[in-house]
Amino acid sequence: MSAARGWRDERALDGPAQIVDDDIPELNRLFSEAFTERYRKDGMVSVRVPGLNPQMWRYAIADAARGAVLWRAPDGDIAAFNLVHASGTEGWMGPLAVASQFQGRGAGKAVVTHGVDWLKARNARVIGLETMPRTMDNIGFYSSLDFVPGPLTITLSLQAALGATRVVELSRMSSEQQDAAVGQCADLLGALCPGYDFTREIRLTQELGLGDTLLSYTGTELRAFALCHSAPLVEGREREEMRVLKLVARDDDAFARIVVDLASYARRIGTRAMSVRLQGAYAGAYRTLIAQGAKVRWTDLRMTVDGYGECVPRSGVVLSNWEI
Repeated sequence: MSAARGWRDERALDGPAQIVDDDIPELNRLFSEAFTERYRKDGMVSVRVPGLNPQMWRYAIADAARGAVLWRAPDGDIAAFNLVHASGTEGWMGPLAVASQFQGRGAGKAVVTHGVDWLKARNARVIGLETMPRTMDNIGFYSSLDFVPGPLTITLSLQAALGATRVVELSRMSSEQQDAAVGQCADLLGALCPGYDFTREIRLTQELGLGDTLLSYTGTELRAFALCHSAPLVEGREREEMRVLKLVARDDDAFARIVVDLASYARRIGTRAMSVRLQGAYAGAYRTLIAQGAKVRWTDLRMTVDGYGECVPRSGVVLSNWEI
């Protein structure tokens, strides 16, 4: 273990160290405190950010694997953490947080620089994160570390609706069929964004029982798939919404079809709505969602390291949620 030194603060933090599941309660406290304080600084003093469902932390930690790291203060408390994910050549960071008493002392720079270096060492061709677009000091901070702004990620929600669901659920397939279907998903994604790979996220979602991967076929050809979580995101909440984490469609027609089927599936599993985090580069997909009645709920600013921007296919849609 090495100390994250070079800070203006004389007290050195120990790290980075591997995050384990036993760290989840303390991670949750820091997550809630850091983001609540962020809202307070932005003038939203009544907002209290709740902790996340521990099962979602387990998913994020397993997905990041050795990229899930933390730093401890001299008293042993967690002072900072960063979950760094590599989905093939697509690399992204989140969630990450630094305790308020260590902000402005170089801790944030050490945390983010570690993540960037870790992804570069693994030959990532995309390195990014998301931040709140209204928070000027966050944008300036990341810009000082060679990040450049990209399009907004727009969170939209669509009410669950009655309908004949045509998608195939991965969870209902036999083991052999699942292996073949996951391979088809990898092939479709690879054809649109070479090097990207969502296989680990698909497998983890199945193993942890967080949701399902839905597949849309024309005959035997896979036209689209969507990795969805229906487990509550927030600690102590009931399941209310199905969240789309990854969505890949061969073309705009395939996207429109799977969105309709996802809304029907959301109704069938007992959730009131589905949410999609859509990157602003996909104007056609955005128009499709609005035409189907989706409502805009939130925006985040996508930022990537200069020279490590996202893949946007010439045709088709690849939505990749850089949140959990």
